[in-house]
Amino acid sequence: MEARAYWTEAPGRGVLRVEELPEPGRGEALVRATLSAVSRGTELLVHRGGVPPEVAERMRAPFQVGDLPGPVKYGYLSVGVVEAGEPGWVGRRVFCLHPHQDRYVVPVTALTALPDDVPDRRAVLLGTLETAVNALWDAGPLYGDRVAVVGGGMVGLCVTALLGRMPLERLELVDPDPGRRALAAGLGARGVAPAKAAGGCDVVLHASATGAGLQRALELLGDEGEVVELSWYGDTAVSLDLGGVVHARRLRLRASQVSRVSPARSVRRTPVDRMALAVRAAAYPALDALLAGPTPFEDLPGLLDRLAAGEPGPCHLVSYASP
Repeated sequence: MEARAYWTEAPGRGVLRVEELPEPGRGEALVRATLSAVSRGTELLVHRGGVPPEVAERMRAPFQVGDLPGPVKYGYLSVGVVEAGEPGWVGRRVFCLHPHQDRYVVPVTALTALPDDVPDRRAVLLGTLETAVNALWDAGPLYGDRVAVVGGGMVGLCVTALLGRMPLERLELVDPDPGRRALAAGLGARGVAPAKAAGGCDVVLHASATGAGLQRALELLGDEGEVVELSWYGDTAVSLDLGGVVHARRLRLRASQVSRVSPARSVRRTPVDRMALAVRAAAYPALDALLAGPTPFEDLPGLLDRLAAGEPGPCHLVSYASP
């Protein structure tokens, strides 16, 4: 049994490879992919070889094959149908943190079954929605808070979508791109340019992966407020001006990362619990506005090149031909 998979052979060069698949054993499932998605921030870092060597092992994807910078099979947003394996799973629609590949064999413990109200197109967002759930646990926004999300990419928009369903006094999505700002209204927020954003925030969640965005996030805080940093910069250095507001106003900056459940919930919640919340969030139809494409799997190498060159769109879908 053969499968085709996308590999980053070297920085800036991706190809499709054919590989042999084993038959599924006890506790395993053969999944036929229907859609996957490009996690723009992280996968473009991998595409250009921008992952620092000192964190390459820590940032491995769950079913990654090979080592960064390459050759490596990388990715983690895949949706498909179980074709064979454990009888109770055959025929079920599933999400898996698997690289871009048309068929794959994984343990059934790695699969998340999809309910009827979460279509395949929206289900590819589950990995990002799980990141957003963890970020809100880290940030801990309270009733009536003034909150801003700086950066309207895939992560920032998913965070905004969850925050938009909370009883906040104010929620702004801050981004210099008018197209991204326009998505805010459908997610329960107000889209604003960085210069127009309101200050005095209790919490700011930063996801622009730029030094300018992080600087603006700090400036938007009220006294003793906190920025929760969701960006991964890879090998890009970031400079901040900390002399103006940070020290005198006792501002805080902390990182949020999805590989572990937030300390605010880790005693009482597991990764399975967190994913279950992401599945519930994926039933929200407004999230469809984040999706672009699909691009045929055969054209994925070209899509990565176009995204690296600046093609817009927060979440690009990849489609797989039916058998």
